[in-house]
Amino acid sequence: MFRRTFWFTTGVAAGVWATTKVNRKLKQLTPESLARTAGNKAIEAGHRIKDRAVGFALDVRDNMAVREAELGDALGINESPELPAPRRHIAIENRNNPKYVEGSAYQTYPYNRNEDH
Repeated sequence: MFRRTFWFTTGVAAGVWATTKVNRKLKQLTPESLARTAGNKAIEAGHRIKDRAVGFALDVRDNMAVREAELGDALGINESPELPAPRRHIAIENRNNPKYVEGSAYQTYPYNRNEDH
């Protein structure tokens, strides 16, 4: 009696398991499910391609900057030239003024409030 009950239960369990598997596979093969799966895979592939393209662009930019620096050093472009110190000139020179000194950068003039009156 135990043997028959055991094999009957085993058969029922195997039948339920097989039915569940078949139903899942049939649902996966419906047109809506196939379209959804294809769309999801296309989106994932697009994300992977975008990530790789962004990584490639960043690598190109970094290597381009390194190469430009190498070329600039080789050609001497990156060196800053030594420029002479800036000279200041007086806009209006008063050579008749006794305080005027030839060649001085700044002139000192006394402030006289009555000068304009």
